[in-house]
Amino acid sequence: MKKNSGLPLSAKAHSNTESQHKARKRFGQNFLIDHGIIREIVRAIHPRKDDLVVEIGPGKGAITQLLADACDNLHVIELDRDLVPWLKVKFEKYPNFQLFQADALQFDFAQLIRDEKPLRIVGNLPYNISTPLIFHLLSYADKVQDMHFMLQKEVVKRMAAQAGDSAYGRLGIMVQYYCAVEDLFDVPPTSFDPAPKVDSAIVRLVPHTTLPYVANNVKTLETLVNVAFQQRRKTLRNSLKQLLTAEQLEGLPVDLQLRPEDISLAEYVAISNLLGDLSVQHRPTEEAE
Repeated sequence: MKKNSGLPLSAKAHSNTESQHKARKRFGQNFLIDHGIIREIVRAIHPRKDDLVVEIGPGKGAITQLLADACDNLHVIELDRDLVPWLKVKFEKYPNFQLFQADALQFDFAQLIRDEKPLRIVGNLPYNISTPLIFHLLSYADKVQDMHFMLQKEVVKRMAAQAGDSAYGRLGIMVQYYCAVEDLFDVPPTSFDPAPKVDSAIVRLVPHTTLPYVANNVKTLETLVNVAFQQRRKTLRNSLKQLLTAEQLEGLPVDLQLRPEDISLAEYVAISNLLGDLSVQHRPTEEAE
């Protein structure tokens, strides 16, 4: 005769799901298992009791547990339907825990705002959607206090890169237009299950309360940067000639013999403001990102 474990049925189901759920490649899942790294991440976030925290991709709740213990308002967004009931059981004792089964790429983060309190967004982001998700979140920058993300180390380097760096490009320019970027620390593959084939890093993004450089038309700035970095190995003159006339090129306040990676954010904003509204739309290539 089998002994009763003493666990309620919901707890048994919770335990079984945790042990049986395998990371899904299509969701880009790599679950954090290093408790030292988990604590270090939460220390970097430094959640406070009255913060409005949003976690993207809680997975098996490694970071979620410490966040739920630290703050009274925690919203999580999970795409994997199989994890949703398990997470609901695990965190059912927290009255202000709210779970959304949704795609973060399509999610309206503005709906979470209460009493004008800004969002604090955190997440171990799937590498396969990290860049488009970052761009989606930047559209809510005026509603965000800060963001802390686990990303592929290469992506964090690109976000923090300055003009002249080989990693400098579209991603870094547009992220830095909206936010101060801080590369906090690296995370080795052994901290995950399954272990990814690349190193990871934690980045902190803090939206500017006042933009250091103001683009008259952000869409124009985006188009300019996209076109420039589609041919990043060419001079700025050759990169932009598909977009600008010879007369416009000669009127730019930069050395046209420089490459796109040598032009600062301030200079790109200045160029975009001179150009006005660019109606030409260019789909960014992988290299442009």
